[in-house]
Amino acid sequence: MVARFLRFPPPLNALASLVLLITLTSSGIFAADGAKIFKQNCATCHTLTDAKLTGPGLAGVMGRIPQDPAWFKNWIKSSSTMIASGDPYAVKIYGEYKTTMTAFGGVLSDEEIEAVIEFVKNPTTGPGEVKKELVIDDGDAVQDGPNIFLLFSIASGLLLLLFGLRSAKRNLQNTVNKNKGLDPLPEYSFKEWMMNNKRTVALIIIVLLNIGAKWSWDAMMGIGVYQGYKPKQPIEFNHAVHTQQNGINCEYCHSGASKSKVAGVPSASVCMNCHKAVASGPRTGETEIAKIYAAVGWNPKTQKYENPPQPIEWVKVHNLPDFVFFSHQQHVNVGKQECKTCHGDVEKMTVARQVQPLTMGWCIDCHRTTAVPGMSDNPYYEDLHKKLAEKYKGQPITVEKMGGIECAKCHY
Repeated sequence: MVARFLRFPPPLNALASLVLLITLTSSGIFAADGAKIFKQNCATCHTLTDAKLTGPGLAGVMGRIPQDPAWFKNWIKSSSTMIASGDPYAVKIYGEYKTTMTAFGGVLSDEEIEAVIEFVKNPTTGPGEVKKELVIDDGDAVQDGPNIFLLFSIASGLLLLLFGLRSAKRNLQNTVNKNKGLDPLPEYSFKEWMMNNKRTVALIIIVLLNIGAKWSWDAMMGIGVYQGYKPKQPIEFNHAVHTQQNGINCEYCHSGASKSKVAGVPSASVCMNCHKAVASGPRTGETEIAKIYAAVGWNPKTQKYENPPQPIEWVKVHNLPDFVFFSHQQHVNVGKQECKTCHGDVEKMTVARQVQPLTMGWCIDCHRTTAVPGMSDNPYYEDLHKKLAEKYKGQPITVEKMGGIECAKCHY
C-alpha cells in the first residue's frame, strides 16, 4: 500500500519513507514481513540503493532529514496539514516541488509501518525481492508420445542384426561342412523364401502399408500445428520470475485478455512501470533490462527519456489462422477460463511456448466438456438458461448445448 501513496517527487517520498523508518518501535514484526510489503507496494518507486526512481533511493535516508520522530509521523499522516501550519521544512519542500503527498492517516497500520521500517533499515534481500524457489518447466523434456521414427530405426536395426546373425550362422556351418567333407548349404534365395511364405509376406506388406498411411496422416494433420513452438525473443523475458517470484498477475501486462478479442502484447512503457525501479534482473543482470531502456529511450543515469526509441520486434507464439474467430474476452471474462487452459503453466516458463495444439478438434473437445459458468446469475442469459435447463434436465449446460460447435460460431 505504500507505493500507492508514494508516487510523488523524491523529497516528499523521502520524507514519507523516513517517517516509516524513525517511527519504528519494538513491536516484534519481523523484517521478512516488511520485505513482502516493500516488494508489493514500495519497490516500484524506491530502491534500497542510491538509485533514484519515482522516489529517491533509500540508502542513507536517515541522515538526510530532521531527526524529529513526531514531525515525521505528522508528515506521513497529512503533509498538507503541516504545510498549512507553516512548518519551515514542510513549506520548503512544497515550495520546491509544488505538490503534496496523499495523507497516510488511517491507511497504514502501525504493524505494517514497523515491518517496512525494519526491513528498510536492515534489508536481507534486494528491493522488491523475496526469496522464493521457482518451479521451472521449460518443456524441453516433454514427450507428446512415442517417436515413430525412433521405433522404425530400432526395428530396422533389429532386422539387420537378424539377417547378419543368419548369414554368420550359415558361413560357420559351411566351414564345418568343408572340414568334414560335406557339401555346403544351398544358396539362400529371398525370392524362394517369399514364395514359400506367402502369408507372412502378405502380413508384412499390410503392416508396412498401415505404418506408411499413419505417417502420411500425421504429417498432413501436423501442417500448421506448432505445438511446442518456442521461438527466441529479442528480449529474454522470464515469465517464472515475474509471475511466481514477483506475483504479477497476467492481466497486468496482457490487459486486453478480459476486455477485447486479443490479449495484446504489453508496450515497453508497461515494463517501465516496474523497471524504472528494477534495473538489474536476478538471472540476466542488466543485459536484458538495458534492451527495454533502449526501446523506450530511457537514460537510467539521468532518469529521463532522452534517447530515440526503438521498437521491440516480439515473435508471436500463438497464431490462429485468419479464418478463425477467437475472443479472449468471451473466454476469460464470460467463460471464466484461466490462462493456463490454453497457454499451459506460463507462470513456470522461462521462455513462452505453445503448449496446446490449438486445432479445431482440440477446441471442439473443450466446448463439448466445458460447462458455462454463471448463466443463472446473468440476466443476459436468463431466458436462454431457463430453456436449456428445461431441455437438458440434470445435465450440465456445456458450450456445445448452447450451439458452441456450430461452424458459423468460429468461421464466418
